[in-house]
Amino acid sequence: MCGIIGYVGREPVVPLLFEGLKRLEYRGYDSAGIAILEDGHMTLFRRAGKVGQLESEVSARKLSARTGIGHTRWATHGAPTAENAHPHLDCRGKIAVVHNGIIENFHSLKESLIASGHRFRSQTDSEVLAHLVEEHMDEDLLRAVAAAVSKAEGAFALAILSEDDPERIIVARRGSPLVLGKGKCGTFVCSDIPAIVGNATQVAFLADNEVAELTPEGFHVIDFNGNEVKRPLQPVTIDTLSIQKGGFKHFMLKEIHEQPRAVGETLREKIGADASTIHFPGLGELDTDFDQVYFIACGTAYHASLVAECLWERILPVPIQAVIASEFRQRDMHITPRTLVVAVSQSGETIDTLMAVRRAKEKQARTIALVNSIGSAIERESDGVVYTRAGIEIGVAATKTFSAQIAALSLLGLYLASKRGEITKQEVRSKLADLNFLPGQIAEVLTREEEVAALAGRFYGASDFLFLARGSLYPIALEGALKLKEISYIHAEGYPAGEMKHGPIALIDERMPVVVLMSKHVAYEKVLSNIEEVKARKGIVIVLTDQPNDPALTRLVDYTLLLPSAAPISLPVIYTIPLQLLAYHIAVLRGTDVDQPRNLAKTVTVE
Repeated sequence: MCGIIGYVGREPVVPLLFEGLKRLEYRGYDSAGIAILEDGHMTLFRRAGKVGQLESEVSARKLSARTGIGHTRWATHGAPTAENAHPHLDCRGKIAVVHNGIIENFHSLKESLIASGHRFRSQTDSEVLAHLVEEHMDEDLLRAVAAAVSKAEGAFALAILSEDDPERIIVARRGSPLVLGKGKCGTFVCSDIPAIVGNATQVAFLADNEVAELTPEGFHVIDFNGNEVKRPLQPVTIDTLSIQKGGFKHFMLKEIHEQPRAVGETLREKIGADASTIHFPGLGELDTDFDQVYFIACGTAYHASLVAECLWERILPVPIQAVIASEFRQRDMHITPRTLVVAVSQSGETIDTLMAVRRAKEKQARTIALVNSIGSAIERESDGVVYTRAGIEIGVAATKTFSAQIAALSLLGLYLASKRGEITKQEVRSKLADLNFLPGQIAEVLTREEEVAALAGRFYGASDFLFLARGSLYPIALEGALKLKEISYIHAEGYPAGEMKHGPIALIDERMPVVVLMSKHVAYEKVLSNIEEVKARKGIVIVLTDQPNDPALTRLVDYTLLLPSAAPISLPVIYTIPLQLLAYHIAVLRGTDVDQPRNLAKTVTVE
């Protein structure tokens, strides 16, 4: 959500800023802007709309600035207009600020600043930061920023440029990610590593309540109290090919097709050479003597957690519950030192999930972070970490990270059950053998893409969809509906097939496509009865099934997609793939922005 890029060094800054901003477009935004120091003067360019439009306006000018900051904004306070776009300036026009997050006490800060004579030009919460820094400019810029942010409540990542200090950028973070980068040509700051791939060779991750000073030679970090902090550099491991489409029309399609590798890498790293043991070095000596489990997550990660809930309850004799992270803090959950909390987040920076982890830690629960990014805030604040090895995901709608999360959570459940003595070594070996087939089974499903595209061609004009399933496939029905909503803007709902008759059945008529997920392993006969109920209301039935040549099914169903037979532990991922493809092809036919759907952000850093 929102994107920050900054550079100070020996190269012209404008091309580097726009390269970084375009690589951050996947995070979701509705306006963009840059501030540069051109011939010693602050120069600002902002507009609503796409980065490419702003770049076209700026590229016509001959600019030689070597210090600057840029931003893509996802609107929270104030409409997506040029006036509300970042960067924001102080009263003198000499200090520029870009900001991710939300300043929760901005109303009171703004009133106080106005009373002191400050003039505001936008409706944003972010502008108060520029004026707060201005208030402290009798100090060194680094100290002024530290003093300013100490008054702000909420989450923020920010980069600040001053006309009076042309070879420095000051950055700060609390609850929203910032990456520092070092390259041969200078020093970078960004929201996510893809923005600086190919330009920076080493990175460091700023932690909460830290401020850093960037110069052409490197960076210097202090905490909000002024104490010096050492932040080690590590090599950039992402290559430029991973942030390119590789011949695919969209990043989302590329990432759907990368799932055999993403799942394979996630499994391979954790399964021992003997194919009967599981290794999680990031868990250390975590105590596995817990008496309840909560999964906390948002969006697609919540659906992966629901799948894990279904899988874990078969092998662990304790209460297990998946909870939406934003609700976790609002409810009076039963949490003790014997509670295990598993925080599932693709970015590791999802603010609702991070806040839920902090709530769990206050209650002394044991916490595990399951993330796709190394060095994230959720990882740092948890007792142990499990990495999915999906690789970078550019498309806003999660695909390969979802299947990798399910694979990692499946292994984690087996690992914990084995450590507790709940299942035998032979049972573990059998489950691992099933999971080892999963990458190949995903590849087989991907060969059915033309069949899925044909279905999309029939139904892309529908205004509503219903997705039905039971058991461990029910969360996949939720995820299928979510994917369709996210990228095609068609209203869609996922429901337990047995619950359909308690409400959603009122929606079914001859125009309603109903996608049913059914497997011989999951209440097959009962789902068949639910299909009967749909057909009695003239609904259009589209079935995904692993059961070939069933006369009862043939009689009832309008369209069938046959999937490979697989073990129960593998079903959720296998049934996910065609639903991702269906959403993708429908979105393409409807002409929507598949990789950057409206109003959505990849990394959500506001509550």
